[in-house]
Amino acid sequence: MTSLLTRQTGTTQDQEPTRPRRRPQRVFGEGERPSRTARTAGWIFMIAVTLYFLVPVYWLIVASTKSTGDLFSTPGFLFAEFNLWENLVALSSQADGIYWRWMFNSLIYSGLGSVLMTFISVISGYALAMYRFRGRTVILAAALGSMLVPQTVLAQPTYVLLVEMGLNNTMWGVLLPSLVYPFGVMLGFIYAQTSVPPELLEAARIDGAGEWRAFWSIALKLLTPGSVTILLFAFIGSWNNFMLPLLVLSDARLQPVTVGLSGWSQASITIPGLQTLVIVGSLVSIIPIIIVFVSLQRYWRSGLAAGGMKF
Repeated sequence: MTSLLTRQTGTTQDQEPTRPRRRPQRVFGEGERPSRTARTAGWIFMIAVTLYFLVPVYWLIVASTKSTGDLFSTPGFLFAEFNLWENLVALSSQADGIYWRWMFNSLIYSGLGSVLMTFISVISGYALAMYRFRGRTVILAAALGSMLVPQTVLAQPTYVLLVEMGLNNTMWGVLLPSLVYPFGVMLGFIYAQTSVPPELLEAARIDGAGEWRAFWSIALKLLTPGSVTILLFAFIGSWNNFMLPLLVLSDARLQPVTVGLSGWSQASITIPGLQTLVIVGSLVSIIPIIIVFVSLQRYWRSGLAAGGMKF
């Protein structure tokens, strides 16, 4: 009897019950490590994209240091005799320094225009996100649909309208059309939905704050990262604007740097010395964009991430 029990218990002790294997738990936010081939392909692709954007800038820097003779007689990606300062002096003295007047005009069009455009876009997006009213869906659909229309298609009708209003060949003829920015309105709408809690506005109303006070004191501070992102896009778009100023402005002293350099580029066919000035002027014209982008990069990255969460 004892041996029988021992045999039975022995079998039960020797044979442990099999338990199902647990799969290792994955930490949230971590995925499978890509293969070495995939990582190598990704690095090659990113390096190719980086070179695609940086090589023209490198060529522009190299070409700006050359004289007109070296520009056509030396390899494009190799430095020759350093003449950058002489080229800058020639750029400043050409046509009584009209280039710097073009730069000043571009700063006015892009600086003042982008600030006003950002304010209109933010306050419009805020109103569309926070209030429910009749026709709200139609306005959102119109803003979204207008983003699909190329700006070159609207340039000619806008020019005709400005001529009828008597704003052709004036700074206001360039500034006023740039205040309407459907892409900025949609970004303001997305940022307002993501960053401004309706409960916070309700609390402000209960405390006696009006709609304007709630917007200026609460909503606008929460929308600062998104506003900087809209400002950056608006500034770059205004700085690179070409078609509308070309149609509206006939006075050379009112033109932005994009239109002015384009005129020099066409005249360089008969005046070879202008080719070097166009290249040097193009190099100088990208400096404000770099300064604005670098100074606003911290706000731009946080605002872009906040807007991307909504998608």
